[in-house]
Amino acid sequence: MIDNVSIDNQVKEIIQTVHSNYPDSPVDMIERAYQLAKKAHGDQKRRSGEPYIVHPVAVAYILANYHMDAETIIAALLHDVIEDTAYTYEDIKELFNEQIAYMIESVSKMTRLSYQSKEESQAEYIRKMVLSMSNDIRIILIKLVDRLHNMRTLEYMSTAKQIEKSKETMDIYAPIANRLGIQSIKSELEDLAFQYLQPKEAAELESNVKKRSKVGKNYIDRIVKKIQRILKDANIDAQVYGRKKHLYSIYRKMQQTGRTLDEIYDLYAIRIITKSVEDCYLALGVIHTNFNALPNRMKDYITSPKNNGYQSFHTTVLDSKGSPFEIQIRTEEMHEKDEYGVAAHWKYKEGKGQSKGREKRFEEGIAWIRQLIHWSNEIDNASEFVETMKVDILNEEVYVYTPTGEAIELPNGSCPIDFAYKIHTDIGNQIVGAKVNDKIVPLNYQLKLGDIVTILTSKNSNGPREDWLDFVKSNHAKTKIKQYFKKANRTANIALGKSTLEDELKKLGDISDELLTKDHLEKLAKSFNYSSVDELYINIGVSSIKMGTILNKLEILFPNLFKNEEPEEPVLSLPTHRSKTDIIVAGETGIKTHLGQCCHPIPGDKIVGLINSNHGITIHRTDCENIMSVSNPDHLVDAQWEKDLGKTKYSADLFIETFNKKGSMVDILKPFYDLNLSIISTNSRTVNNSDLYNISFEINNARILSQLISRLKKVPEVIKVNRN
Repeated sequence: MIDNVSIDNQVKEIIQTVHSNYPDSPVDMIERAYQLAKKAHGDQKRRSGEPYIVHPVAVAYILANYHMDAETIIAALLHDVIEDTAYTYEDIKELFNEQIAYMIESVSKMTRLSYQSKEESQAEYIRKMVLSMSNDIRIILIKLVDRLHNMRTLEYMSTAKQIEKSKETMDIYAPIANRLGIQSIKSELEDLAFQYLQPKEAAELESNVKKRSKVGKNYIDRIVKKIQRILKDANIDAQVYGRKKHLYSIYRKMQQTGRTLDEIYDLYAIRIITKSVEDCYLALGVIHTNFNALPNRMKDYITSPKNNGYQSFHTTVLDSKGSPFEIQIRTEEMHEKDEYGVAAHWKYKEGKGQSKGREKRFEEGIAWIRQLIHWSNEIDNASEFVETMKVDILNEEVYVYTPTGEAIELPNGSCPIDFAYKIHTDIGNQIVGAKVNDKIVPLNYQLKLGDIVTILTSKNSNGPREDWLDFVKSNHAKTKIKQYFKKANRTANIALGKSTLEDELKKLGDISDELLTKDHLEKLAKSFNYSSVDELYINIGVSSIKMGTILNKLEILFPNLFKNEEPEEPVLSLPTHRSKTDIIVAGETGIKTHLGQCCHPIPGDKIVGLINSNHGITIHRTDCENIMSVSNPDHLVDAQWEKDLGKTKYSADLFIETFNKKGSMVDILKPFYDLNLSIISTNSRTVNNSDLYNISFEINNARILSQLISRLKKVPEVIKVNRN
């Protein structure tokens, strides 16, 4: 039990923290607010039996550690005074100031309107939160932390209240914390709600994670020490530490991917915190020089931040034993923004270094709130407003319910089939119909927030249908449907996939026999990460992989076979289908095309179209080897880029050869950073005395590419730079 001395000491810590962050702030008012709150709440007790003053002090303490200003701390200490005691708005206004009184009154209004499961009440509750956020963002921060502390002590509530508050937390508070960029609050809210909404799953997962943690911590400590050493050798000033993913995020990933805990290899992640963006690029180069990077696992959220402003490099690399782990690289400012979100804004106010750039980023970060206000005024229908907010603004999962009231989390746009597979695989396989809110709906019906879903099943059903894959949303459901077909029709699908592939390749003429050899098929299967050629056939048979993708992959794997291939002799014509495109073909706009994977043309390159009976029109660079080997000019068509290309980004690849020198990748990545280019993936290998790099990245046009190549050629250790 917390005593008065402990509470008093906590208030002293709050005052010291605020004074440290804001030396000129009126910290004496914080002490006055505390004394008023203690007097106002008097002998009131919490359900735990503790003095009620414990709660507002705890809320103020958390906010102080989020660098919030004195006004916010005072409002936090008094946030329940107007609601639960004899003090009024006018009293607070007179004793402190009007803004503090307004913040307290706004928090009280949200508290008075309890969240209910009915959509109208949900919308009204959300509208009040939105209005409060728009007038002063600090109000929602107080409410979020108020909810956080209440969730930490939810054990003293009844089971019904625990479930109600946890649903509300998952549905409203955690998504708002995420949208405000406060990941630490968002993650803790989700973990706390998870243990009440799904206690069995939470307890089992926590136990299993703890078992892995004993081994995992030692492993991560070794990796951290190695990375610290190599960064120090490269003269990069950075903090390095390991972290374990939050329980609910692990659970959600398992559900979305259909994997077991043993198959979640990024249970732990390494964070590298640097002093500057340039150091992020340098650190990325050092990491990729010392570890083998997994292809297509590099994500550049620095150049292209997430919707909530999150910035970081994510890359997955292999340790010395071939085990993968994730590394996140960011600056101190990016890290602080990820931890504190919009709350970090106040640390730099009132003489603490708030720049125009930071102020602008803060305004951009809360622009979505003004959009909500606009919609709140325009949309009268409550359910439409809720759906608009959830999908277009918070962009999070939709929550629907079983007939017994159990909350089920699904991706936006999910249908009853997604719901059925989330409950159990057998229910998904045996679904024959569905009711939503007691009304029969089609199986492709899009579920909405608060829907109550009943699944109709039959043991005599014919099982899943292949066309379900066209509209189910969740990866979990897609995986289960594909697994059903693989298991039920393995032999038939192998035969179908084999005949489909053979028939398609026969259209290529003489090279088909060589492409169908055992060695070539095994290489093709391996390129898609399939364990065998039979698995390749199965995935072709169930349409998990398209023939166009197969043909593109074959051209990349075996370019020599395709080099001398001549198009079929019949006269070919332009497609009649029209779609949005950046390319003019034969003087016409809107003709459907696709870019050649052999030469990766980008705006500014001289291009030509190749008419092919299998692929339609493929756009190549005029200097592409595949174009230069075409003997029949009738198969070529004039093509040029549109003048107004907008901001479309195109993928490009460079091959770079350097002298074998430690840290050479650091130097060759710097020009990418200087030109603000987003790197997709990097692969490297050492041959004799040279380091060979293949770097994939996004770029707008050939002019910038020319600048990049020119800068790379000036790097002392670079021997050769070629476009792939």
